[in-house]
Amino acid sequence: MEGWKEQLKYDPLAPLISSKNEAILYFAKRDLLEEEAEPFETLYSLPPAIKIINQQQEDGYWRYSAWKTKLDEPENYNLLETYRQLGFLVEKYGFTKKQEAIKNAAEYIFSCQTDEGDIRGFYGTQYSPNYTAAITELLIKAGYGNDHRIKRILEWLLSMRQEDGGWAIPMRTNNAKYLDVVSSPITFESNRKKSFSHMVTGIVLRAFAAHSKYRNNEAVKVAGELLASRFFKPDKYADRRSVEYWTKVSFPFWWTDIVSSLDSLSFLGFTTSHPQIKLALEILRDKQSESAMWDLKLLKTKDQNLSLWINLAICRIFKRFYA
Repeated sequence: MEGWKEQLKYDPLAPLISSKNEAILYFAKRDLLEEEAEPFETLYSLPPAIKIINQQQEDGYWRYSAWKTKLDEPENYNLLETYRQLGFLVEKYGFTKKQEAIKNAAEYIFSCQTDEGDIRGFYGTQYSPNYTAAITELLIKAGYGNDHRIKRILEWLLSMRQEDGGWAIPMRTNNAKYLDVVSSPITFESNRKKSFSHMVTGIVLRAFAAHSKYRNNEAVKVAGELLASRFFKPDKYADRRSVEYWTKVSFPFWWTDIVSSLDSLSFLGFTTSHPQIKLALEILRDKQSESAMWDLKLLKTKDQNLSLWINLAICRIFKRFYA
């Protein structure tokens, strides 16, 4: 079962197993070594998780740090902050809908769902397939995969594809300037003839990859092929267009990068026989340093353990593709 480690130049487990971060150590033992670890519930009481829970508001959301300066702006910054904090609880501490904090957060998020099915507010009045999918990924991982509201979101996402089969931000396909339209009474429909954005498509696929049923959808697999075809190429739109963004990473996943993309594609049925998958894995392999860590640009570096979380994510990927 550990044949995947032979694909790497250095043993990546050493820095994970020697980590003093209890959550990282737990997931390394469970997911990589397949050892029995402490009861999962021990993660819920870790100080960082408790701190996040204590900052949750009564209505289930987390307040954006500079909320007073954002009161008159059309974007729902509390929704954005809720997405951020939910990511920490679900991805780093294994929280599920069994915990009141997640239940309350989910109800707040669903209160932002429109009749069309999307989660509205990230871009004011405009559609946001990327953020809608990103927050949906977390809800699915928290145990909401069978909720009818999740199905509405996933069906809405499928209905919002470009003609080529991928996704883009609708206002971008209309060449609309962000600040000019977020408070507009008109919600811009997508120009479906325009190209997909790999930045957006990579984020949307994370929601489908997390769902045991929808990950097998043929339209999703087509979108996965589109994403793989753009590895290490510039995006078609201005948002995070540069090639360098492929190797700028964060955890929990936020944008589309090579790690988050491979993570999704590993669940969508892609294998190492795919030339683009093979290429990406080889590039990751070459970026491993003698410390057994990866030479990638880390974003959101307030987390002092971010490099270890990235290490863990890459190990999970290699194990899925090679075990």
